[in-house]
Amino acid sequence: MELYNREQIENVVTLDHAALEAVEAGFRALGEGNVVQPPILSMAIAESNGEVDVKTAHIQGNARFAIKVSPGFFDNPKLGLPSLNGLMIVFSAKTGLVEAVLFDEGYLTDIRTALAGAIAAKHLSRRDSRRVTVLGAGLQAELQVAALRLVRDIETLDVWARDIAKAEAYAARMQETYGLSVAVHTEIGNACREADIIVTTTPSREPLLSGEHLREGVHVTAMGSDSPEKRELDSSVLERADVFVADTQAQSEHNGELKVYAGHRPPFTVHELGQVIASGQSPRRDARAITVCDLTGTGVQDTAIAGFALSRLTP
Repeated sequence: MELYNREQIENVVTLDHAALEAVEAGFRALGEGNVVQPPILSMAIAESNGEVDVKTAHIQGNARFAIKVSPGFFDNPKLGLPSLNGLMIVFSAKTGLVEAVLFDEGYLTDIRTALAGAIAAKHLSRRDSRRVTVLGAGLQAELQVAALRLVRDIETLDVWARDIAKAEAYAARMQETYGLSVAVHTEIGNACREADIIVTTTPSREPLLSGEHLREGVHVTAMGSDSPEKRELDSSVLERADVFVADTQAQSEHNGELKVYAGHRPPFTVHELGQVIASGQSPRRDARAITVCDLTGTGVQDTAIAGFALSRLTP
């Protein structure tokens, strides 16, 4: 068994086309019915304002599978500690023996989350998309745009965040790092007015994006709602969309944006991202269609990125 730390993993896994292809292959296998993926195991540590999520999946035919343990303790910044942490344990799919522990401190989760956003845009956004709007100014706000650049020629970035100082710091960083033209907005509607792609990256518990914020032809990727109490999209966004896609419908109904329809069927067809990829055809009908993808984070992504990481770490 080998133990790898975050620095070692960061040296070999980045936001590149090879990593994107590995995660996309995981989604494709899920869409083809070749993945065993149990529900997420979640446990609250209420007295410490913490939670622990455990995700896993086995891609049939793969030599390895991973189990990810992801703690989030949200008072940690007061102690000078990161709020998110975690590791991935990689097992042999033949013997069940542990082959490696990837003590990545959440790095691989950040990477595979950003790549999922790019994969959604690859299959759902217009090919000529150049302008992206991001709601939020945290780490995923940066990584989602960086990953999008693998699949679309992004030139212009609009940003809205509750904290204007963080939004301005984010804008300066994105302009310097990626050479983008960046504008900061104080109203969500103005930020979205000319967007080809909108990405929501917040921990909001109340809807932020409304159907009235969407122009014809826009694609929306919502990735902040990953637990029952979070929500970023008003139901008008889902109902205005011509195409709604979830990473998995079951997770979206429990943790994601479909929970607004708890107890009854949504008034539209729900596609799953893996099935879209496996079909080889985008459900987008034309350039005016509005598409929405809800990403809650799946175990198959973790197994895919862990296997990819280990393949680069070992000779």
